[in-house]
Amino acid sequence: MKGFLKYVFAGLIGSLIAMFVAALILVIIIASAVSSGEELVEVKEKTVLTVNFTDAVADQSSAKPNFMSMGIEKREGLYGIMQAIKDAETDPRIKGIFLNLNELDAGMATVKELRDALLNFKKTKKFIVAHADLYSHKSYYLATVADKIYLTPEGEVQFLGLSSQIIMFKNLLQKIGVEPEIIRHGKFKSAVEPFMLDQISEANRLQTNKYVGALWNSLLTAVSETRGVSKEDLNRYADSITISSAKAAMTHKLVDELKYYDQVLEELKTLTETPEDEDLETVTLAQYILTEKEGKPKETFTKDRIAVIYATGEIGMGKGDEESIGSETLAEAIREARLDDDIKAIVLRINSPGGSALASEIIWRETVLAKKEKPFIVSMGDVAASGGYYIACQADTIVAQPNTITGSIGVFGLMFNAVNLMNTVGINVSNVNTNSHSDLGNPSRKMSDFERNTIQKGVVDIYTTFITHVAEGRGKTTAEIDSIGQGRVWAGSDALEIGLVDVLGGLNDAIAIAKKKAKLENYRIKEYPEKDEVSKILESLMSDAKVNVIKEELGEAYPYYHYLQTVKKMDGIQARLPYFIEIE
Repeated sequence: MKGFLKYVFAGLIGSLIAMFVAALILVIIIASAVSSGEELVEVKEKTVLTVNFTDAVADQSSAKPNFMSMGIEKREGLYGIMQAIKDAETDPRIKGIFLNLNELDAGMATVKELRDALLNFKKTKKFIVAHADLYSHKSYYLATVADKIYLTPEGEVQFLGLSSQIIMFKNLLQKIGVEPEIIRHGKFKSAVEPFMLDQISEANRLQTNKYVGALWNSLLTAVSETRGVSKEDLNRYADSITISSAKAAMTHKLVDELKYYDQVLEELKTLTETPEDEDLETVTLAQYILTEKEGKPKETFTKDRIAVIYATGEIGMGKGDEESIGSETLAEAIREARLDDDIKAIVLRINSPGGSALASEIIWRETVLAKKEKPFIVSMGDVAASGGYYIACQADTIVAQPNTITGSIGVFGLMFNAVNLMNTVGINVSNVNTNSHSDLGNPSRKMSDFERNTIQKGVVDIYTTFITHVAEGRGKTTAEIDSIGQGRVWAGSDALEIGLVDVLGGLNDAIAIAKKKAKLENYRIKEYPEKDEVSKILESLMSDAKVNVIKEELGEAYPYYHYLQTVKKMDGIQARLPYFIEIE
């Protein structure tokens, strides 16, 4: 009887908790609806569109709960941001754009897409003004599109050149008694180097110099063209740390004037011909997205759609979320778009360093089927490498930015032998197996030569499959792909030259190509994976709280923690970008 009551009470408590969570979600949704209504503003004449990036710029829009405000924090995706900038071009109420660039969390290719959208806006002869207290390389790269670049007196422009740092774990693993069991194919497949070497290999140094240099050259070209300073001088400034103060930045023409924020606002009043006794009319990007636009051509009704499918994060088996690609979720999204008669073309937007080779293969199969049915275009974001390239290679057209990181056509396997660590701390493991190799991958014993050779054969087989897929998709021989494969990483500009990419451009360019191939006049965009607001909130409730706490505690060290967590979760043979890459 006691046991029965225990289960009854446990069930009741569980039901009450579920009801409480559901009620809380309902309150948040209602509060969100109310707060969204409050965000609607009237855009008046002589308005300045204020653009800042306090949140990371993501490919796809998102909605997450904020328990402090009891509302939903909505973040617009890259396409929505670029569309708003485009709408502002023809909106007579918008006189110009103010770029407030104290923060900018985005990859180099994403920044270029934003910059290209602003360059198109600039063709309307409306003004763009930029200001920051401190410009990073990325925010300065974006700022160079402006008519005037302002810097706070005593502020700073970082202009030292780009740096890629690779943390090596070999000595640490030796000290704690852990031996990595590494199986790889491809002389450039350096994802495992941090676990086996003290310093990066010459092959890895070669490829890193190549793609980081390409990214730096892309930035230098933009700065040189807009600021009228030669690349030679810019490189000299970086080498000699010439831009060491705000005054030096102005002296050497990297900024136009030194002004405080309030002085820039006064400048904007002058540009909009706002009387001194009146407030400057401004609208934020988030507010503008929600408003009715003027000057925008009226849309005619059409059932025709172009699907934009987002593939963001590391590739793994099963279901994915906003920050990871699940084979089941992405394959289903591609399948839905393929089977929907209203979808006339598909654009797969990839921002991924790769991951599970098996998961990549499952997704690849759906891309093959989609290509047979309708135009299939790939748009590469900041990174589309290894597994990210695996799922791209069948596209009719691959579009990438010059500073996209791509390629890395190679595979590897990584396991750990922790026998010495276990002996040191006094742990003994007794294995009971039904067959000779039932415990393959067990960290309590060293891998046998037979097991290693067997896995090596599997790695080579998967690599052969990988380059065969790429060769078929790109119209080349496997020998040609092998010569530019071997795990080597390429910048988008170099990938174009060797045939891994067809066109340099962004998401809008990919959509334009899809429109042309599908012979469409009018169309609407349909985004995948589709999620309703409740689903997004539930996902956030399950995952965001833990992640946010860890991010808060670790700060700038969080990416390295995330990388180690990724290594821990690696299962099976991987098609993954070499190490964690963040260009600063």
